[in-house]
Amino acid sequence: MADTCTAQDPGLEQGLFSLADLEPALIRKLAARSVELFRAPDAHERPLAGHLVGVLFTKTSTRTRTAFTVGAVRLGAVPVAYGPGDLQLGTGESIADTGRILGAMLDALVARTAGPLEELRELSRRGRFPVVNAMAAQEHPSQGLCDLATLELALGSPEGVRLLYVGEGNNTAVALAHGLAAVPGAHITFATPPGYGVPEPDLAAARRRAERVGAAVAQVHDLTQAPDEVDVVYTTRWQTTGTSKPDPDWRQVFRPFHVDSALLDRWPRAVFLHDLPAHRGDEVAGEVLDGPRSLAWTQAAMKLSSAMAVLEWAAQSQY
Repeated sequence: MADTCTAQDPGLEQGLFSLADLEPALIRKLAARSVELFRAPDAHERPLAGHLVGVLFTKTSTRTRTAFTVGAVRLGAVPVAYGPGDLQLGTGESIADTGRILGAMLDALVARTAGPLEELRELSRRGRFPVVNAMAAQEHPSQGLCDLATLELALGSPEGVRLLYVGEGNNTAVALAHGLAAVPGAHITFATPPGYGVPEPDLAAARRRAERVGAAVAQVHDLTQAPDEVDVVYTTRWQTTGTSKPDPDWRQVFRPFHVDSALLDRWPRAVFLHDLPAHRGDEVAGEVLDGPRSLAWTQAAMKLSSAMAVLEWAAQSQY
């Protein structure tokens, strides 16, 4: 914990902001640790004992907020919860000043806010403490780690996995791109509606990383161009938390990307993933989400162990 809130010069940022920031080996290590904690929730020595972890959520959350709160408690920390109207940020206090105060009193912060990812980095620099991005508009990195851990649990290893992502290139897709690009032999294809693809800078960065480890990242805008061989089909809801689409006819554009049994049966051995919450009848049919090939509920349960792995690592990396 910081000893004072009077320092003017920012420190180095620390924590989890984007999977693009982490070395491939660390991403795979965190995913593997998530699996260990999923199988044995008590396989730790309460490394956060005596720590105070802020949990700031200004956007709705079921899985992520619960996972990080429960994870902090299981690791020995005391969580300090903040809702959307609890901090003076709402009355105009700056991110820099807020960071300095929180860093003087907390050991770490888990945050989902309406602001850009840079604000979370600024909180960390000014507070000189670890900040975990619990979903920003640009990326949902803890979800990406959870997804890799789910693949490891289900397949034995994500190496060489062939994954088809169907739907909007949103913050979950960005995390998946950066995460799977760190896995040797992985092939990920994003099938996204025209105009709703993975942002080009993130796609380019993931492709560069993939080339270094022998993975591949592709994007198409027509499901007829999907790969012939797929191990995993993944989708997310069409309306990301707190966002809206400028095109009033967007549902017509998205409808061909609905995942039903007919689509899943193109790959008879493929399993199904969904980061939840789901809107049955929109992005996915209920028969798929609740069907025998769905790992969505295991994936949701894995959120807790992946949150614990992130918190454990963040506490150990604190300077």
